[in-house]
Amino acid sequence: MKKNDLVMVIAGREKGKSGRILKVFPQKNRALIEKINFIKRHTRPGGQTRQGGIVEKEAPIHVSNVMVICEKCNLPIRVGKKILDDGRKVRICKKCGELLDK
Repeated sequence: MKKNDLVMVIAGREKGKSGRILKVFPQKNRALIEKINFIKRHTRPGGQTRQGGIVEKEAPIHVSNVMVICEKCNLPIRVGKKILDDGRKVRICKKCGELLDK
């Protein structure tokens, strides 16, 4: 999975929701997804945050709980690899064969 991929959550509390990947953490096998898995953090005032309080933000979710959505099929799909004639290695949709990398 890469940044800006459209993904759907397939397991857990947020099952069925979809969003774009904001950031990927490969060492931890987690991804930060837009508007998914909100948590509340209690923060103190000081430094850059002048006002303390309860802040809602997205938390990373394990990559095994999300699947990439193909823009042509509009379904969650498995991702395959293909080497093009010019030598580039690209990701493809296993259902329709559409290129995921532009």
